[in-house]
Amino acid sequence: MGRKRTIDRNEVLDAAETVVRANGPSALSIGAVAREAGISKGGVQSSFGTRDALIDAMFDRWDQDFDAQLAAQRGDDQSGHGEVKAYVTAVQKDMSERQLRNAAMLLLLAQTEAHRIKARQWYRNYFSKLDLKTEQGRRLRVAVLAIEGVFMLRSLGLTDFSKKEWDDLFDDILALTQ
Repeated sequence: MGRKRTIDRNEVLDAAETVVRANGPSALSIGAVAREAGISKGGVQSSFGTRDALIDAMFDRWDQDFDAQLAAQRGDDQSGHGEVKAYVTAVQKDMSERQLRNAAMLLLLAQTEAHRIKARQWYRNYFSKLDLKTEQGRRLRVAVLAIEGVFMLRSLGLTDFSKKEWDDLFDDILALTQ
């Protein structure tokens, strides 16, 4: 009798992200992930249970990864200013394959009310760090909204800015954080 194969949850999550990037959020199924990961449907189900639980795990991993990026950019500056500057800088540095992963995650989250609630909570928590009674706090909010807009436009392939235009956009957005 052979040794029982151990399923690596991160490899299954990688496979799920590959399915979504390649074929869109509607293609995400236990079977599609199993095929991509080279395991059985039962292996995916034993690791995550349901498609919704798989999406939750994908979001949790994405959220932890992004929070780590923010912490690295923010350093010791825990102010609203430091938070937003870290946010803008993290998104600017992340204009790569990871950005496609992030866009795919947002599209997945928009599919069900339960996942939209989770995303709204994340944004509500983020915006709660800003003092919107001050001009600076309101500028910081605009900077976050601007970076989110730029992120979505680029992630969905709706813009084709040159590198210079892209860098100028980020400079303009970072200027809002001063």
